[in-house]
Amino acid sequence: MRLTSLDVFRGITIVGMILVNMVGVADDVYPPLAHAEWHGCTPTDLVFPFFLFIVGVAMTFSLSKYTEANKPTKAVYWRILRRAAILFALGLLLNGFWNKGVWTFDLSNIRFMGVLQRISLTYLLASLAVLNLPRKGQWILAAVLLIGYWLALMYIPVPGYGAGVLTRDGNLGAYIDRLIIPKAHLYAGDSYKNLGDPEGLFSTIPAIVSVLAGYFTGQWIRSQPVQSRTSIGLALFGIGCLIMGWAWGWTFPINKKLWTSSYVVFTNGWALLLLAACYELIEVRLIRRWSRAFEIMGLNAIALFVASVLIIKILVKTSIGTGENAPSTYNWIYQNIFASWAGTLNGSLLFGLVTVLLWLAVGIFMYRQRWFIKV
Repeated sequence: MRLTSLDVFRGITIVGMILVNMVGVADDVYPPLAHAEWHGCTPTDLVFPFFLFIVGVAMTFSLSKYTEANKPTKAVYWRILRRAAILFALGLLLNGFWNKGVWTFDLSNIRFMGVLQRISLTYLLASLAVLNLPRKGQWILAAVLLIGYWLALMYIPVPGYGAGVLTRDGNLGAYIDRLIIPKAHLYAGDSYKNLGDPEGLFSTIPAIVSVLAGYFTGQWIRSQPVQSRTSIGLALFGIGCLIMGWAWGWTFPINKKLWTSSYVVFTNGWALLLLAACYELIEVRLIRRWSRAFEIMGLNAIALFVASVLIIKILVKTSIGTGENAPSTYNWIYQNIFASWAGTLNGSLLFGLVTVLLWLAVGIFMYRQRWFIKV
């Protein structure tokens, strides 16, 4: 069974990833297209958890024959491990590409964690849970991970900071990451200064639940008729998660960089609502013309994401002209082609939209050539 609405949802998410990544490099960005500075959640902060949620829904179909009747073989575990390893390696490639310029890959100070690394680890660990735990055990695991993470960050004291400190360097996750990962391999950007990581090891624990939530959703969808009542059920679950996540956020703030438990529940709510809308339009009402471009992007999601990030890094690390004041290729294009007549805010938005259209053209070409790159 293939869920076209899931491919469309994945495509929408990849479009969002490409847009916010390209726009985010500019000097001036519309607030919805920027991450929350710390606590809080913007539309941009929904993109990454959406992808983890989608990974979980897709697992429902890819692992169904092993969870329903047959026991998984060693080959299945090797296939899962291979996919996780490839994703992690691609993440290291992107980090190395950024770390020492376009053509240098320096293992001495490469950042270990990142977006693809988190996808890799959460996919691996969620898959192992799904294959080895009964359904009730999976739900208990999800609850334990969320509640345990909350209690740990709020009540376990960090040397030099105390308990319940949720700053970039003073939170328990950053402290544990510093104990496990050498300082040179932590995130150096923003105000982290190698004291933590927005995709750190410890904060990957609650991110596993983002994948499991998608898996639970996929399981439920497979047991329901293709009718509007299924879409309504997804929407109601989504509204419930939004309310619970928002309420939890009063005591454990919604925070993407810490991937707080309230953030997991809150973003799962939005994911359920968007999936409900896609499901109703595409599966139930068969209104699909609007979604074709997103479906095409969703069929080569990882390939388009990796390629788009590599291009951004090339644009940022290369220059137009010579000398210390030579602008990066990105800034030259942004300032001279977009911002010069549209302004900085509209210019960054247009730059992002044009980039999305260019990658859509690449996606269409790959689709027509029947090139589907799977990891």
